[in-house]
Amino acid sequence: FFTFFGLDAIHSRRHEHIKVAAVGNPGLHFATWAGGIPGMSSVMTHMMEKKMENFDIPSIPEFIELISDTGAGLYACQASVDLFGLEKDDFIEQVDDIITVGDFYEMAQGGHIIFT
Repeated sequence: FFTFFGLDAIHSRRHEHIKVAAVGNPGLHFATWAGGIPGMSSVMTHMMEKKMENFDIPSIPEFIELISDTGAGLYACQASVDLFGLEKDDFIEQVDDIITVGDFYEMAQGGHIIFT
């Protein structure tokens, strides 16, 4: 279930071009002022891609494909889709549907929900 900026991971034109946010990203442990330096986001993205490659972690498109291949459902959040003016055609083919949070909880009842 993809919401807000997580929609980029399933957006057909964006999922192969996701950048690491260098400003305001608490996971980086990086000075906020340094994140504002032009090109820093590209540098951080390149570094993260190299680290992922070194640890044999799949890219986002590969990861989405692996998830889909297991039979897991991929859904976009209706509220986020509406907020950003998106439609089903904006997403990769693996996205099953656009659903509400309530629909998601109903579908997932009794199953494991993982928040990342």
